[in-house]
Amino acid sequence: MKGGALWIAWKSLRQHALSTWIAAGSIALAGGLLMAVWTLRTEAENTFARSTGGFDAVLGARGSQLQLVLNSIFHLEASPGTIPGNTSMKLKRHPMVGRGIHRAIPIAVGDNYKGYRLVGTVNELFEEHEYAEGRKFEFVGDGKLFGEDQKQAVAGSFAAEKLGLRVGDTFQPYHGLTYVEESQHTDVYTMTGILKSTGTPADRVIWIPLHGIQNMEGHREETRNDISALLIKLKSKKAVAILDPMFNKQGKEYTFASITPVMSRFFQKFGWFEKILELVAYLVGLVAAGSILAILYNSMNEKRREIAILRSLGARRSTLVSMVIFQSTGIALLGVVLSFLFYAVVASVAAGIIRDRTGVVLDLFSYQEVFFWMPVGMVALGILSGLVPSIIAYRTEISKNLAPTS
Repeated sequence: MKGGALWIAWKSLRQHALSTWIAAGSIALAGGLLMAVWTLRTEAENTFARSTGGFDAVLGARGSQLQLVLNSIFHLEASPGTIPGNTSMKLKRHPMVGRGIHRAIPIAVGDNYKGYRLVGTVNELFEEHEYAEGRKFEFVGDGKLFGEDQKQAVAGSFAAEKLGLRVGDTFQPYHGLTYVEESQHTDVYTMTGILKSTGTPADRVIWIPLHGIQNMEGHREETRNDISALLIKLKSKKAVAILDPMFNKQGKEYTFASITPVMSRFFQKFGWFEKILELVAYLVGLVAAGSILAILYNSMNEKRREIAILRSLGARRSTLVSMVIFQSTGIALLGVVLSFLFYAVVASVAAGIIRDRTGVVLDLFSYQEVFFWMPVGMVALGILSGLVPSIIAYRTEISKNLAPTS
């Protein structure tokens, strides 16, 4: 008789197709939103923590640590200022600091090409530094590194793709970090290489020699030898305990920013927004449960006579209860399937926007705990929503509901 209950449930869902799709859509919205909020938060935090370019800290002008990290590592925001170009040499010679620093690579910013940032640096970044453990920058095809005394450039994969740059192409940079057509420099740079994709912010950058930024026309003569920041790779994380107070508490010229803690605080600032979205998802889930309950409750009221006839023909009470539970579970399962489709659309759009803006590639389709507990929770909610209507079906009296209606 279980098969009969399942068939009756399927027939009922088809008869009330509009109501069924509305309830399933509500579940899809709630489940998809929960998965999107959970996965975007988790994956963004983890991916941004891994997308530091292989560096542990940044040293720059006095100012905001977050602004310094966003500008130097993620190539967002404006530079908080400049520091002397010989800062790296001073650090390495310092008796206490030098022993804790493995590598300090200077960068300089201040120009762009059609909205994509130009970053001046030294060859050491590409020849010796690992942007991830065991992984160095590599070139596509026959590309090669720029000469440090030449007007040459190397483009990240994403920037090259969007700008249509190829090896041998020439371009003229624009002053400032924002593309303004009237602010084009007269300097002409030649592309010598395209970097392979790294899935990091470096993909959105056009790299040129450090002196190229420093000597670009329009830059102030008195700060010509300055740099925007030093990207620091530490020999040991313990060095932070020495460097942080030395620059941030004892001195007034520099800001030392340890990347991981700064980004952790950055994401914590958005905790309230995540909670609101989660609350909205839970409320939508409750509305979906209410919709299922209302649909089945009305259906049971409409079918009291049908149920009574089934009872008189020998259908057990348990069969009728199963019929109702099958209906509520069917709606929930349909909603769960739709929720994954909803999530796939939202995740794809969000990942694309984040890559366009930051260069960071999020893997939003790797396994997350929410992919398990969300479907289980939604199906459980669907089953609970069918309890009241199933009780109505269980208590339906044969004699009362088979009586003539007129």
